[in-house]
Amino acid sequence: MTAPIRPQRKLTEAEWDVVRRTKLLNLHGALILGIVDPVPNPSPMPEAEGAWVREHVWTEPFHKIDRKYPWGFWRWSLCEKGTCWNCLNHRCDLCIHRQKGGPDIDDNEESVHNQHGRHVATFIPRPGGEPCMWWCRCPCPKTGEAPAKPERRRAEAEPEPRPNPVAPPRPTERQPALFDSEMMSP
Repeated sequence: MTAPIRPQRKLTEAEWDVVRRTKLLNLHGALILGIVDPVPNPSPMPEAEGAWVREHVWTEPFHKIDRKYPWGFWRWSLCEKGTCWNCLNHRCDLCIHRQKGGPDIDDNEESVHNQHGRHVATFIPRPGGEPCMWWCRCPCPKTGEAPAKPERRRAEAEPEPRPNPVAPPRPTERQPALFDSEMMSP
């Protein structure tokens, strides 16, 4: 196993705010997909031109999925994916690639989608034949001895004692039931 080509992306506080505002189910999807902190490949198209294409060429099915994720969905190939969710949570001892024994490698094919967002064909976009694979970009070791499990914070290690719930006072008078026969009689 080799180290990732591009280093881990460090999100700014403003970018973390974008991630925090993502709906929880989509955030979980982004964490699993590794697109919370994607690392873009160099592109021959400037970002302004890419934004124009997304706005004027993409059809609604593409927008519907793309807008749910903090940095989009359709823009990232496997080799642009960022850090695994365990490492983002400072649990490098549970890094996905340590657990699985290596990075996920696909068959170096990308999907072509029609105007409805459906897969219609595959093509190999990399003329050099380099593999497109996701490798967690966290600098933690992926082989050898696992990093130590982080120590629990004091608040987690010694939780404050919870007070016993106080039972409500017992009623001194008889409380009528919802359909008490006395209430139902004329």
